[in-house]
Amino acid sequence: MNDLYADIGYKSINHKGEQLCGDHVDIVKQDDNSSVVVLADGLGSGVKASILSTLTSKIISTMVAQGLPLEECVSTIAATLPINSEHGVAYSTFTILHILDNETVDIIEYENPDVIYIRDGEVYELSREELMIEGKKIYSSTVKLQVGDVITAMSDGCPYASPDKSYNYDWSPKDIADFLMTITMVDYNAKTLATMLIDQVYQEYDSNPIDDATACVVKIRPRAQINVLYGPPRNRDDCERMMNLFFSKEGKHIICGGTTSKIAAEYLDAPLRAISGSGADGIPPISKIDGVDLVTEGSITINKVLEYAKDAIGKNELYQYWGFNNNGAAQISRLLFEEATDIDFFVGRAINPAHQISFTPLSFDIKMKLVEELTECLKSMGKNVRVSYF
Repeated sequence: MNDLYADIGYKSINHKGEQLCGDHVDIVKQDDNSSVVVLADGLGSGVKASILSTLTSKIISTMVAQGLPLEECVSTIAATLPINSEHGVAYSTFTILHILDNETVDIIEYENPDVIYIRDGEVYELSREELMIEGKKIYSSTVKLQVGDVITAMSDGCPYASPDKSYNYDWSPKDIADFLMTITMVDYNAKTLATMLIDQVYQEYDSNPIDDATACVVKIRPRAQINVLYGPPRNRDDCERMMNLFFSKEGKHIICGGTTSKIAAEYLDAPLRAISGSGADGIPPISKIDGVDLVTEGSITINKVLEYAKDAIGKNELYQYWGFNNNGAAQISRLLFEEATDIDFFVGRAINPAHQISFTPLSFDIKMKLVEELTECLKSMGKNVRVSYF
């Protein structure tokens, strides 16, 4: 595992009046360091476009991930998808970003808007090679990745977005590049960058998009380890082993839960101090232990983090709540969603008697479910997640 990490995020809006998006993004992880990302734009909009883009992206991403040549991928798509009777076109346009060992990216473009590559705050001009495959003009380029690179692929609903049929020449690819150069100056994650771009596109359409629009962003970052300790161990004799393993891990350390915090404070021989006024929005206040980056309450806080995580991998409408507030759930969310690339959970299986109802160990079931769902959400964000139980 090298020191680079490809953070991948995307966001779409539908053609007005359509329930399905005619664009589709498919991501296949080959291993911890290699991924295939395909953004496909189906012909037209609605159900047919959605089927075309979904099949195209899934076929290409699967075949590229298996190491098959591009010529075979395109030939398979041409043979698999139906011909549109009106336009005589068999498949959707597409952009492929093949990230190899987090060291290089192969960029393949077929009739989507040009990929915008930002490096050191400026547009990096790609050296594109023209290929003819199945009578289609396809462009290929390979770039050695650097920390801070931001690669943006998009469907043709993004440039020239306008509330009517005319092109908005004040929102050209160059204007989009200028917009991206501005927002990439701040250390937003890939999903937030894609969301900000599509939100701007939505405004250019005057909130009535006449085309599907999708942006997919890849941001190259250094790896960052975050460790989360949640709940005391089932066996009290395991406390020291659990603490030894948790604090021996490199990276930042988050502790969730009142009893867990007390055990950690005793282990570190450090005072546990409540921070007055730090609770907000129904989230309990945070505490402080010297040597620990963040100390919060347990299940209520983690449940809110899970709510934010589910939204973040979907419409990402709650970013303003976790992105800027300072309650415990918001701080954990920023650390896990934006900063972390690798996450280790240390989860205690002890049952908290204070949370039992009618002698049912409800807290244990809730805690395990929260960890399980949050882990899946974080994996969906592309994080490398491991869970250890005690």
